[in-house]
Order: sequence, then structure tokens, then C-alpha cells
Amino acid sequence: MRTYSLDDVHETRKRRDSWWTVYFVDPVACRVALPVANHTRLTPNGLTVFSLVLGLVSAVCFGLNQLIAGAGFFYLSFMIDCVDGKIARLKGTGTPFGLWLDYVGDRIRVVLCAGGLAYGQYTLTGDVRYIVLGAAVAVLDLFRYVNAPQMKRVRDAVREERQDPEPEEVDPLLAGPLEPESLGRAPRSRVFRFFRRLNRFLARRRVRSHLVSGIEFHAAVFVIAPLAGAWALIPLAVSSGALLLLNEVFLVYRMWLFTRRHGVGSSQESREHVLV
Repeated sequence: MRTYSLDDVHETRKRRDSWWTVYFVDPVACRVALPVANHTRLTPNGLTVFSLVLGLVSAVCFGLNQLIAGAGFFYLSFMIDCVDGKIARLKGTGTPFGLWLDYVGDRIRVVLCAGGLAYGQYTLTGDVRYIVLGAAVAVLDLFRYVNAPQMKRVRDAVREERQDPEPEEVDPLLAGPLEPESLGRAPRSRVFRFFRRLNRFLARRRVRSHLVSGIEFHAAVFVIAPLAGAWALIPLAVSSGALLLLNEVFLVYRMWLFTRRHGVGSSQESREHVLV
């Protein structure tokens, strides 16, 4: 059986990832993945199930008002969730079912932990705001994961109708297409130049240009806020949720601009292809 090195594990990291993962999770996940790959027969699916179990323990801790323990188990759950992807890429043992399991497991973890956090704080304080907050966290997370593949389907449908094999230029802020008038000449605004430089700076560090994603949202709600204390739960959840929602709205706006700029037809068949 092949023996893997830490460099081999590092090669499995995503080319660009969230800043939370790059700086606070990958350094641990890579070192955990190394002995898992070399000394165990654990499969990516087995690791995903283990991650989900840790997420359930985190939810129970939150429900019992053990915030620090809940934050610790949530971090461990997410870290193991990163390890399973590294093992799958390292050994080539990933499966389509594993992708589904990983996707569904993430959603279950967030819903359980949001419910546990809301229940624990409500039973302690009687403040109904925690119930509302737990529901809002779960709904926002589900919306984000429903919205992303639908936006991709819209873009793919437009490109298919255009029958354009050429790749799109990449927007320096949100990885969306650039405006046609921006191509072939110097950017017209300082804001554009700033985001170009920012994107290159982040790319050198493997950090994605959209700095507020679901991963940062989860980290703020289920790790940082519980570690800070109960006083931080509502302010951090509301602020990080607002930033995430703003990012989603901006992504939808960019998609709308893309469809207007590259719209080629509106047959009933193409509409059904996008919306069904």
C-alpha cells in the first residue's frame, strides 16, 4: 500500500477555498488526513458519517447550553468533513453517492445545530428571539444551497443556447463574467482596479474572492459566537447572516446582468430547461 506524504495531502487542497478553511481548518485537516490515509481503512463516506455524528453531538451540547463544547464539536465536525474530501481526492475513492451524502450531511448538521442552539437559549432565557434566530439561520443556509445550483443552471442554459465554446472572462470580485466593454482595455474605475488587485492577492493565498460565504457564516454562528459567550449569539448571527444575504443578492444581480447581456432567445423549451 502506498505511503502518502504531507505534500501529497497538500496537493488535495482546493485551488481556492474560504478564508476560514484556508487559515483555520486546513492546517489541522491536512495533518489529520495523513495518518488516516496511511494507517486506516476509513472511507470518505465513513468519515462523512462520523462528521455528521460529531455535528449531532454539537447540537446536543448547544441544546444543553454547553456553548464551548458545542463550538468545539462543530469545529471538529467541519474539520472531519474537510478530511473526507482530501481522502477521496488522495486515493481516488470518491463516489457520486459520497457527493450526495456530503451535501445532505452538511444541511442536516446546520439544521440540527441551529435548532439545538435556539432550544438551549430559549429554555434558559425564555427569549423568543432565539427561536426566530434558529429558524432564520436554517432557512438562510437552505436558501443558499438551493440558490447556487439554480444560478449555475441558468448560466449553463444561456451558454448552451449561445453555443459559445470560449470561456468567460472572470470577474475579479465574484467570479462572474466581466462586462464586454471592460475587455481589451484598462479598467475604468479605481474600484475595479482595487478588486483586481485584491483578487490576485487572495488567489496567491488560495482564498476565494467572495469573503462571506456559507462557511464563514457557519463559523460565526456555531464557533465564534458560542466561544465568545451567549451575549454574542444574536449580534454575530444577525451581522454574518446579513453579509451572507447581501452576497447572495449581489450574485443574483450579477446573474441577471449576465442573462440580459447574453440573452439569445426565450423559447418555451429554453425556459423549461432553466426552470424545471
